[in-house]
Amino acid sequence: MLQFFKSSLPTRLFALVVLLLAVRLPLLWWGVALTPIELHGLLVGERLRDGAVLYRDLYDSTAPLTAALSGALEWVGNRPLWLYRVLALLLLGFQALRFNFVLNRADVHPERGYVGALTYLLLASLTSDLDTLSPLLLGHTFIIAALSALLPTSREGYDNRRLFRAGFLVGVAALCYLPLALFLLVGLFAVIIFAANSFRSFLLLVCGFLFPYAVAATFFMYTDSLTGFAQFHLQPTLRGLMNETDGLPLWVLLRLLILPGVLLALGLVRSFTTPLGLVFQIKFQQLMLVWLLVSTGMAAVGRGMATGTLVLFLPALTYYSLFLWQKARRTWVPEVLLLVVLGAVVVVRYRSVLHLEQVLQIPSESRYAVNPNPRYAFLDGQHLLVLGPDHRPYLHNRLATPYLDWHLAQVDFAHLNEYDAVFRLSQNFEPAPPRYIIDQMGLMPELQYKVPAIFGRYERTNSPKVYRLTR
Repeated sequence: MLQFFKSSLPTRLFALVVLLLAVRLPLLWWGVALTPIELHGLLVGERLRDGAVLYRDLYDSTAPLTAALSGALEWVGNRPLWLYRVLALLLLGFQALRFNFVLNRADVHPERGYVGALTYLLLASLTSDLDTLSPLLLGHTFIIAALSALLPTSREGYDNRRLFRAGFLVGVAALCYLPLALFLLVGLFAVIIFAANSFRSFLLLVCGFLFPYAVAATFFMYTDSLTGFAQFHLQPTLRGLMNETDGLPLWVLLRLLILPGVLLALGLVRSFTTPLGLVFQIKFQQLMLVWLLVSTGMAAVGRGMATGTLVLFLPALTYYSLFLWQKARRTWVPEVLLLVVLGAVVVVRYRSVLHLEQVLQIPSESRYAVNPNPRYAFLDGQHLLVLGPDHRPYLHNRLATPYLDWHLAQVDFAHLNEYDAVFRLSQNFEPAPPRYIIDQMGLMPELQYKVPAIFGRYERTNSPKVYRLTR
């Protein structure tokens, strides 16, 4: 199997696609539960399709390009979850093939072929977390695209356009998921080891990074949402206040990372004991080590619970795993090791189908999916406002106000003694008041007392904490 994928023939690419679909399609056929990050994206897309302006008519910390993509997908169909899943699969495939192309073109390893892409996609299939179109997965695609621009193609080093393009792609990635801006450190290290004039080259990289933000700031300025862009996106992210609880719990993610961690450790040991012939290969090895460190820092920024965290480590994992697939004295050892990895991925991925959750001590990802709350089963197709962090009532209903992120909504609901907050509440509710309000935080009595013109129109229903608009 390993020797088969070491060839560069197009038939190997076809076999790679077949193998990827064979691992993933059965689970997709049986159905994959809706994840919290997907529900969040669907709600953002609905609001933007209805004409809302991000950060002005929607209080949410989602990055601009991620929100724009959700809005664009919503035009294809009403909550097109299937399109989110297909796009996530295509992005993973693009990342694997692009990274494999960079490895082959740069002669990082003497053996070419599709082994890099095989390793990338095989490890990406370890968890259904990467079946989800998350902001991290979307932004990481641009980071992979930027890698080739960070590698010089001649002895003279870089040209200005390549460095600017690399910075531009990192900037676009940060507009999908802001913490990806940390990959500027990878660019800085690449400039230091590859470029002759490091300071000037790094300035070009930074200028390219700032250009997408200049365009975004101009757009938000003309839509009167520049203040909201800083208040609802930049400040919460930089202060570490982003909602990073939509992914798998940290203890589940760490158990899923045992197999990649073992492969990484073996690959690191093998890489440091394998002589590298070219200076460029040594520098690329150092670059991948910095990539690994930055990825670890990225995971720490998200407290290990950002959806799609595993994708950060896939390039470094793929690179160092290639040392394990090299020719060895015992030729059968790499082949057996690859088959063991494939078998382990299939067992972990299908653990719920094979009833191995208790044996592996890894719960199924479906346990952390979004399930309807039976308390609100009578609400279907209604326009709601949920005063609280629980988004499950929106599963079969629509968001009616700008207050999607409850933490960010505190800018108004936590300052009911201030005139500005009451005025903003009135402005946000008056055009299209929600049909129902679910008061998870017990705020309705105070709201009805302080903002009677809006909330005095609601009366309590027979369901606890549910209020209905009466007039």
